[in-house]
Amino acid sequence: MKVALVYDRVNKWGGAESVLLALHDLWPEAPLYTSVYDKEATPWADVFDVRTSFLQKLPLPKTAHEYYPYLMGIAFESFDFDAYDLVISVTHEFAKAIITKPKTYHLCYCLNPVGYLWSGFHDYFLGKSDFFKAITAPLISYLRWYDGIVAQRPDQYLAISKTVQARIKKYYCRNSDVIYPPVNLSMEKTQKGGDKFFLIVSRLAAEKRLDLAIAAFNKLGWPLKIIGVGREGDRLKKKAKGNIKFLGHLTDGERNRYYKSCQAVIIPGVEDFNLVAVEAQSFGKPVVALNAGGVT
Repeated sequence: MKVALVYDRVNKWGGAESVLLALHDLWPEAPLYTSVYDKEATPWADVFDVRTSFLQKLPLPKTAHEYYPYLMGIAFESFDFDAYDLVISVTHEFAKAIITKPKTYHLCYCLNPVGYLWSGFHDYFLGKSDFFKAITAPLISYLRWYDGIVAQRPDQYLAISKTVQARIKKYYCRNSDVIYPPVNLSMEKTQKGGDKFFLIVSRLAAEKRLDLAIAAFNKLGWPLKIIGVGREGDRLKKKAKGNIKFLGHLTDGERNRYYKSCQAVIIPGVEDFNLVAVEAQSFGKPVVALNAGGVT
């Protein structure tokens, strides 16, 4: 059986990328189709035969894909999957837009319906100017229409959590089965009690609501350490007081040392699943999170 994998874009590391590596373990010969590929930023992808779309040749998409939302679906539609028996799209955006013939089975592992169009719309546009909202309104309307159409293309949906399963039903009117993502559970001994600091492990993105945690810890004065990078980094650092430290990108080993020694892990946003919550508990650490979304 010939298998191909499809992913929105290969330009970072996160929970979704660990799913791709797990699929690679099952089908090591499967190529990985994607819109854009930033090789320098993604050493984890060296094990794949990565095949990119025409967007790879345009300026900016590797690091600023948000400037080309109207082209993302077209990029995936341009791929030819006639040679494959099974295509697995791993997506929270438009990788599901691929077109397959009846002899090719399209299985979509949905990380979330497109966040900035649906469940995360208000978080994504939080703090944006009225002018920005006005000029993007027609584009959002078009993308919602388009997303609703391409969401009907997969033969079957799998969801990463019951929360995402409900969203798939609500926004796409599609049924799905839940298969939780793989998690590398620690068997290391943790530091009993932990140091007197709290920990966040997250991309620095608006939808992660790190601004809420920063506001709370600014008021409390308790030490908070934040592991992760992202487009909101500069804005969040300006808001943070001296008790909050940004550690940037860390290796797995470095991150695990902070897991072992922290007091607790904070997850301030509504998550689709959140691997961090499971990883933290594998170190015996409590998780402080909203009673909503995939964390529950």
